[in-house]
Amino acid sequence: MKGRFAPSPTGYIHLGNVWIALLSYISTRQQKGTYVVRMEDIDLQRSKRELGDALLDDLEWLGFEWDEGPRIGGPESTYWQSERQEYYANILESLALEKLIYPCFCNRARLQSIASAPHVGEVVHRYDGHCRHIDEEKVKTFSAEKDPSLRLSIDSCDIEFTDRWQGVQHIHLEGELDDYVLRRGDGMYAYNLAVVLDDIAMGITEVIRGDDLLDTTGQQIYLYKTLQQCLHSKHIKVPSYGHAPLLIDSEGHRLSKRQKSITIRELRDNQWSANRIVGELAIAGGLVKANALNNREISISELIKIDLNLPCLSQKTIEIKI
Repeated sequence: MKGRFAPSPTGYIHLGNVWIALLSYISTRQQKGTYVVRMEDIDLQRSKRELGDALLDDLEWLGFEWDEGPRIGGPESTYWQSERQEYYANILESLALEKLIYPCFCNRARLQSIASAPHVGEVVHRYDGHCRHIDEEKVKTFSAEKDPSLRLSIDSCDIEFTDRWQGVQHIHLEGELDDYVLRRGDGMYAYNLAVVLDDIAMGITEVIRGDDLLDTTGQQIYLYKTLQQCLHSKHIKVPSYGHAPLLIDSEGHRLSKRQKSITIRELRDNQWSANRIVGELAIAGGLVKANALNNREISISELIKIDLNLPCLSQKTIEIKI
């Protein structure tokens, strides 16, 4: 099997990132699998190479060791998404030849105008298929004025999968309403495209990530199935998924870069050891009991040797007090 950790280098790594990395790493190592680190830096405006290097430094300091990825190499020519765009473009060409994608000329104002808000504070962004049936002559005319985004043509269907911690998931895709963007008009490739294509290319069989990405899984599974048919490949297989609870602070805020959560660098500057950080995460997540650790410390290599079996993490959030 193959597991992976695929962070975006848009800031210094924080405890929430390390929590997900830790779960995926333990799972892969306990299954004697291959661990991959990949930098998801397709957002060229927000991602920075120096932040990616700093992230790798922090992972190494914490005790992570990967088998494929930056600084290690592997079968792939690069493990930075910003350097894999030719690969994405080639796949989009294949999808275009099969008429499985189409150009969309809708601007942001129009897309916002069709978003519905059925409940207070909730906005459901659904496309209305406006550009799906534009004829070729109009496509040529509009393309002369504006670079279109590219959307995946989705047929109405039901998708079911069993998530490792969140259980059986039933997802209904409503055809045109769920046609989502694979490449933006400015040329930036969408997360849903890049993550699927890279997981396929790298042979990833298990995806462990945060619960906040659970809603995207149905769209990604649909793309897997579309690529299976388009590329006529039996080697394209949908991985198993595990969406883990997100870490929150004592005030209920999710640990994130936007919340300026405590980074590993800040903890290190405050004389925290790598083993203390790993220990606090293991205790908060219920992987070990606090009284089982001396000074609340444990190394990643020691944690892997414990028969954790990664307990049921079906809750949506876990509070950590640091």
